[in-house]
Amino acid sequence: MTYCVGLLLNEGMVMLSDTRTNAGLDNISTYRKMFTFEDPGERVIVIMTAGSLSVTQTTLAQLREAIEDPEATPETSIMLAPTMLKVAEIVGDKLAEVRAGIDHKLSAAQGASASMIVGGQRKGGAMRLFLIYPEGNFIEATEDAPFLQIGEHKYGKPILDRVVKPSTSLADAQKAVLLSMDSTLRSNLSVGMPLDLAVIERDACKVTLRRRIEAGDPQFRAMSEAWSNALRDGFARIEI
Repeated sequence: MTYCVGLLLNEGMVMLSDTRTNAGLDNISTYRKMFTFEDPGERVIVIMTAGSLSVTQTTLAQLREAIEDPEATPETSIMLAPTMLKVAEIVGDKLAEVRAGIDHKLSAAQGASASMIVGGQRKGGAMRLFLIYPEGNFIEATEDAPFLQIGEHKYGKPILDRVVKPSTSLADAQKAVLLSMDSTLRSNLSVGMPLDLAVIERDACKVTLRRRIEAGDPQFRAMSEAWSNALRDGFARIEI
């Protein structure tokens, strides 16, 4: 399993993913779940994945093939699509196509499933964030719901519900997603380090901050300990 979260804010976008993939307790591996497609200053797209590795890797490989195709068109390539909505449609259609093909090769009991978060901006267009379901349909982040999650999302959702608003600064947003991930890491063994963090400032049309957080990272560890202490102190002060 995995955990990925994306925030769409007035100042830009913050995206975070773990890298753990497991097929049972004795078969745990590390695979990147965040993928970036950039034409700096013109277009930036970040895709995060959760679910069947065979589905997500095949989908991304075919999306890359479509980008590199000499006959690529705005209908087939996410780097030529006229809007982020069209990008989401291309990714959704490809995900559904790949999933159906793999399901056909497997028995009904072994059906493969995957989901994706797709976010970014093209020059002159709006910054947008989508959650793509296994069937290829999708929903979009809004002012009322400025964050999207895939994978093991339940442990990290409470802090996002309490603190994230469209007006949240990019600095505070990074803190929020990292604490959301910290809660998930503590509660679910199927989510694990290292982590990939990306920040995209509005209208930059490029990734403005990229960070790989390894196990034992002193900054992340200090933040985790400070959050644990703050929760314990707050709990002790509450009277019933």
